[in-house]
Amino acid sequence: MKLTLRVWRQKNADAPGAMATYEVDGISEDMSFLEMLDTLNEELILRGEDPVAFDHDCREGICGACSLVINGDAHGPERTTSCQLHMRSFEDGDTIDVEPWRAAAFPVVRDLVVDRSAFDRIIQAGGYISAPTGSAPEAHATPVPKADADFAFEHAECIGCGACVAACPNGSAMLFTSAKVNHLNVLPQGAPERETRVLDMVRVMDEEGFGGCTLTGECATACPKGIPLPSIAAMNKEWLRANRKAPRRC
Repeated sequence: MKLTLRVWRQKNADAPGAMATYEVDGISEDMSFLEMLDTLNEELILRGEDPVAFDHDCREGICGACSLVINGDAHGPERTTSCQLHMRSFEDGDTIDVEPWRAAAFPVVRDLVVDRSAFDRIIQAGGYISAPTGSAPEAHATPVPKADADFAFEHAECIGCGACVAACPNGSAMLFTSAKVNHLNVLPQGAPERETRVLDMVRVMDEEGFGGCTLTGECATACPKGIPLPSIAAMNKEWLRANRKAPRRC
């Protein structure tokens, strides 16, 4: 396959960025999208040019590090992560635009790399449990209803890639935050922090500059793990429940 790539290049967070055009040839349809970028970078290095910086780690669709907007879609045309997107999803001769996540809370570090540490701070605010659970058998001593276990597992699948934020017109982190809140709040181990968790995580989400949720659904469509949009409604109920009991502050 021969492709034309239009790639966002930006030297650092303070430098202006622009799209740069590259031609790549000999691309196999069995390559992953990141392997295709590796091929481009090899050619750039041989020409004495700076390679394109992009995030990756496991390349198995698990870690959530790969963060690319491909032809305007978070992670590209398939419902998967960028590292698991294969070049057979494109046609020979295609022009492909490759950009970083676009969100005020995800500033560009270099080229296609963005700073997603805002997610870490949301997790730090409430993504933990204080209940001692001991060893594995002791941790499972409290029965968990099947429906609650399934609900928690569904939300635990969130890998924190940020596609929901990149796809949202307002750059909202509500789907990510709701997944983390719902995962822990439904389990008995998460009960001690249930009310403070939702208040603290939503507060930090707002402080980090993420936009407001408008329930338009782009986040759920972009999520490679299929976290459902009703997760947000479930978290909103948790927030209302906790907020009613929150102490008044002068």
